[in-house]
Amino acid sequence: MTQNITLPNNHSSLKIDLASLDSTQAMASLLGEWFQSTDVIYLYGDLGAGKTTLTRCCLQAMGVQGAITSPTYSLVEPYTLEKQTLNHLDLYRLADPEELEYLGIRDIFTDHAITWIEWPDKGNGYLPPPSVTILLEYADNLKNGRQITLIAEPDRIEQLIRMRNKDV
Repeated sequence: MTQNITLPNNHSSLKIDLASLDSTQAMASLLGEWFQSTDVIYLYGDLGAGKTTLTRCCLQAMGVQGAITSPTYSLVEPYTLEKQTLNHLDLYRLADPEELEYLGIRDIFTDHAITWIEWPDKGNGYLPPPSVTILLEYADNLKNGRQITLIAEPDRIEQLIRMRNKDV
């Protein structure tokens, strides 16, 4: 199932094929450098499309040590680095968006927190707008690969393209 995401008027997108876990890890490392200290990242994709894997790879690339667990049941997993907090939310099991108030959702979005949110539609009305949207889809042209679509303001996409070209 392909999800339709409306591209805001002031945003651009970039599609990249991820042929393997290695290419996903390389992309996550690049994204870890690209993300900014207050980014809110919405992750879209079918079950098993790789949202948690990409987030886990980003967290590792950004310096999180030890086990990185999926927040499927806890809904929120925070990771604290020296100058940065990294939050991973998985709202798949959220029955009502109002439940986010009980989790202290307003305290999660701070000046020094990057937050990944899987299944953001489940939190409609309680989440800030995304600065980055990521769509992960199964890629028909790749055996076990995925296609990642990144959506952000044009200057951010241009910056990512420059960073990616430098690494190639």
